[in-house]
Amino acid sequence: MIAVVRFRLPEGYDAEGFRLDLESLLGVLAAAAGFEGGTIGRNVDDPDLWLLTTTWVNPGAYRRALSPHEVRLSPVWRVAVDEPSAYEPVEPGGALNIGAARSIG
Repeated sequence: MIAVVRFRLPEGYDAEGFRLDLESLLGVLAAAAGFEGGTIGRNVDDPDLWLLTTTWVNPGAYRRALSPHEVRLSPVWRVAVDEPSAYEPVEPGGALNIGAARSIG
């Protein structure tokens, strides 16, 4: 499972401080059960747009990783873009994702 969270920094926001907060959050998530990897990115054309991508063994692992106090209270969430974040990989030539409820693991 792939999680994609975008962040939009308001004008004058401390980008270096945000980066440190995002790195800290990624470190906490990396210690969670089911974490497979993560990357922080910054848009090349719009430096106020940031990205956190993580991969997980299943959606349940991702959702459980978001539950701890130190994750929920991270200051990065204040500038998160409000949009769906959980994606299933689509393999070339493989069946497309099923648009129905399923087990979260």
